[in-house]
Amino acid sequence: MEAILSIDQGTTSTRAIVFTQEGQIITTSRAPLHQIYPENGWVEQNPTEILESVLSVMKEAYQYVTDKGIRITSLGITNQRETTVIWDKTTGSPIYNAIVWQDRRTAELIQSLKQDNLEETIKSKTGLMLDPYFSASKISWILDNVPNARNLAKQNKLIFGTIDTYLIWHLTGGSVHATDVTNASRTSLFNLHTLMWDQDLLEIYNIPQNILPVVQKCTDHFGDITTPLLGESIPIYGVAGDQQAALVGQSCFQEGQMKSTFGTGCFALVNTGDKILRSENNLITTIGYQLKDTIAYGLEGSIFMAGATSDWLLDNLGVIKTHSEIETICAVTPNDHGVYMVPAFTGLGAPWWQPNARAAIYGLTRQTTKNEIVRAAIESVAYQTNDLITAMEKDGVDLTVMRVDGGMVGNHWFLQFLADITRLQIQQPSIMDCTALGVAMLSGLGHDTISSVDAISGNWSSSFDTDIKMHINDRDRLTHKWTQGVKATIAYHSA
Repeated sequence: MEAILSIDQGTTSTRAIVFTQEGQIITTSRAPLHQIYPENGWVEQNPTEILESVLSVMKEAYQYVTDKGIRITSLGITNQRETTVIWDKTTGSPIYNAIVWQDRRTAELIQSLKQDNLEETIKSKTGLMLDPYFSASKISWILDNVPNARNLAKQNKLIFGTIDTYLIWHLTGGSVHATDVTNASRTSLFNLHTLMWDQDLLEIYNIPQNILPVVQKCTDHFGDITTPLLGESIPIYGVAGDQQAALVGQSCFQEGQMKSTFGTGCFALVNTGDKILRSENNLITTIGYQLKDTIAYGLEGSIFMAGATSDWLLDNLGVIKTHSEIETICAVTPNDHGVYMVPAFTGLGAPWWQPNARAAIYGLTRQTTKNEIVRAAIESVAYQTNDLITAMEKDGVDLTVMRVDGGMVGNHWFLQFLADITRLQIQQPSIMDCTALGVAMLSGLGHDTISSVDAISGNWSSSFDTDIKMHINDRDRLTHKWTQGVKATIAYHSA
């Protein structure tokens, strides 16, 4: 029997999942990861810990399947996007911690670029907003703040990568310094029209091109794992950022098909086909995937706090003991509880893009209990998603169905509320590990062990569908109050 190994390197954990060529899971191995919060709005991770977690889960999954006589034909990598690492190209040692996508430390630099009227130039080339979220300002910060970093970069001693690139470099023994188009498209240095690193953007961010990786298609060959790691050399085919991998895993290969992943953050991504659809409503234009002979673009909205808000309820506020309590609490809390949470713990993402905003709760009374706060926190994810859907529809995208995945979608109360607020049919897939599944499918396509995207689509199925039940007037009242809360939050932090 033959199978495909996926490395899914996420923000809070790393997983290795082995799939059959039909997309069925054979085994999963997982390792948790730590986050570091040095200052308000700063989020870091230890790159060495990330690498060690990958090696650990990869070896465990590999050992499990080989003991059963299953042969791994190829390996795919999907990763948390925008997270930035710079390392010594001789030793492989990072010169600073990985700066995570959620990090907001470069807000001042971003504001200065806005004041220089560079936002339109950057958006027209990259499809991205001018925001600390993306990699370019993180690269600049490391080069400017780590002693001697710029000098070492000039001497061609340093290289940059998002997490996929960092892993590929180490897994291939330092022989391959490459990324794929989806991760490149999230750096704010990659031109969507030319599909190349852009000299104007490099100058704007003061970044030397010699530190950047080679950019390849998602299904290309990214080198081979060095033999000592697993006892054999396995080819790396299939690389994509986590949300684009989920788009493939959800079989959204047709123009207008959409998926939304509810993990640490929430990321809604719609396939716009071969058209670069420029958003007029503060969404991101990005690359969905590039296969051997096909490129698909996408329109994306990013929310920074989804499952992370549930973590805050448990870890910081202590109002729940386990995440499994949330569905029951939401179900027994009255609909008219009147509490709204705007979870801007690390700023607001699309379509508001307010990096300096911070979280707020509205509507508290003496009758408020922890239950109303828990439900308001979960409701906020649906409200934020609806803001994204509204922006997509204003940009001309016609939506009726949203395929969902991620840790939050096991909560069926949440899925019903999501359907009621967004006015879309919600479909939960039979295989929930869509990110890892997607990159496994890309790996199989690249290595020719999977014949076509039609073969992938033929294996997709839904396990739970939810249609709209809430009256439109009730929905409009709730979303109006939510919008009032967001505007008040922005106004408070702008004053």
